[in-house]
Amino acid sequence: MFKNPLHLLGLFTTLLACAAPGSGRAERNPHPYVGMWITADGRIRQELLANGRYEEERDGRKRAYTGRYTVTGTHLDYHDDLGFTATGDVRDGVLYHEHLVLYRQERPS
Repeated sequence: MFKNPLHLLGLFTTLLACAAPGSGRAERNPHPYVGMWITADGRIRQELLANGRYEEERDGRKRAYTGRYTVTGTHLDYHDDLGFTATGDVRDGVLYHEHLVLYRQERPS
């Protein structure tokens, strides 16, 4: 299932951070990639949640894809609830997710 031991380590680290009772770590200091990422045309919106899950909206269809993700450095591994996997990399503040290019949506102040 895990071809690269770093994937397992990333998953384990994410689970520990989310499951630690009363730690509140995710709320206090979420990973910098947590938040909404959007294609330039706005058709695809991918939200990386602090609990290691993601939800993707496509052409207005909410939760078109959902699953979990792990982060190793600037690399993301996605494991969709339907069983397929994908990868992404963040370079210069841009998320390159397979054939998609997503930009960070700034949080409202």
